[in-house]
Amino acid sequence: MADTVSSAPPRSPLSSCAARFAAATRTSRGAVRLAELPFLSQLDVRLDAKGSAADAVGLALGVQLPLEPNAVARAGGSTALWLGPDEWLLVAPAGGQRDLERRIRAAAGDDPVAVTDVSAQRTTFLVSGPRARDVLAHGCSLDLHPRAFGPGRCAQTTLGRAQVVLVARDDPGAGFWVLVRSSFAGYLADWLLDAATEYL
Repeated sequence: MADTVSSAPPRSPLSSCAARFAAATRTSRGAVRLAELPFLSQLDVRLDAKGSAADAVGLALGVQLPLEPNAVARAGGSTALWLGPDEWLLVAPAGGQRDLERRIRAAAGDDPVAVTDVSAQRTTFLVSGPRARDVLAHGCSLDLHPRAFGPGRCAQTTLGRAQVVLVARDDPGAGFWVLVRSSFAGYLADWLLDAATEYL
C-alpha cells in the first residue's frame, strides 16, 4: 500500500508574503514592522472558571488562566487569552499542542473540560513599531490607546472586516499579535500593507 503521508515541510498561509513584509519594514525605517509568527500551538480550552480544574490546569501549564475579561496571562513560552467566562485560547511555541493537551486533561481530572487543537485554524501576524497602533486603527473599531488597550489585553474584534483576536504584547515596544483564520490571512496581509502605505 502506498504511503499517503506527505513528506513535504508544512507551509504557512503567509510564506509568500515574507519578502513584502521585510520590504515594508525596511522602507518605513522600522516605523511599522510586519511579520508572520507561523505554526504557533493554539488550544481552545473550556472549563468551569470557578471549579478546581481552573487552578489545577494553571499550575500544570505554569500560567494561570486569566479570569478578568479580555485579559492575557503569560509565563515561560505560554500565553493564555481570555475569550469568554469559560473559554481561553492557549498559545505556545510550535509543536507542543499534544503535550499541552495531555497536561490539561490530566490536571482537570474528573472535572469536565474541552480541549480543541485549533493550531491549523489561524496564523499570527506580528505588527510592531512606533506606528503599529496607527496602522491597526485604520480598520479596527476598538480604542487602541494604551490607556484603553494596553499591554496584557486582548479582544475578539474585526480588522479590515476580518475577524481576529487582537493581543497587546506585554512590552509596548513588542507591538501586537493579530490572530486570523488562515483563509483570511492573505487578504489581511494585503490590507495591512495597504494601511501601512503612508509610513513607507
